[in-house]
Amino acid sequence: MGNICRSPAGENIFRHQVKSAGLENDIIIDSAGTHNYHTGKGPDHRMCATLKSRSIPADGKARLFNTQDFYNFDLILTMDTENYQRVTAQEPDDDYRAKVRMFTSYCTQSENQIPDVPDPYYGGDEGFEQVADILVDGCAEIIHQYQQGTL
Repeated sequence: MGNICRSPAGENIFRHQVKSAGLENDIIIDSAGTHNYHTGKGPDHRMCATLKSRSIPADGKARLFNTQDFYNFDLILTMDTENYQRVTAQEPDDDYRAKVRMFTSYCTQSENQIPDVPDPYYGGDEGFEQVADILVDGCAEIIHQYQQGTL
């Protein structure tokens, strides 16, 4: 939504995993929000602490998703149903719908097979840990599918 919790965590976790897999020259990674609440701000300090505890850097500045992203990226992941609807409402035409996927569609561990990545913003530390676990799981599967040529 505001691009300070889930999406920058996903961006940073994915970047970390992509680098560990030696794919940093093959994959371009970015995140964006569908609301302009926090444009220009860095990731939420609680998410930064969660990532730091996992030895994952937390970089980036919030930006707003825009139609150009459909042209710039092959895969667009949304963290929940509301954001999926906001993103697909901006599609230049129906040909771009296949690029937009729910992030959780890549989760492989049963506890992470839920429709939406929960928004931890108004909760406690355990919510940030849960989101990080979900993101680690889904990002690993995206890399696996990319390496298998099925993505």
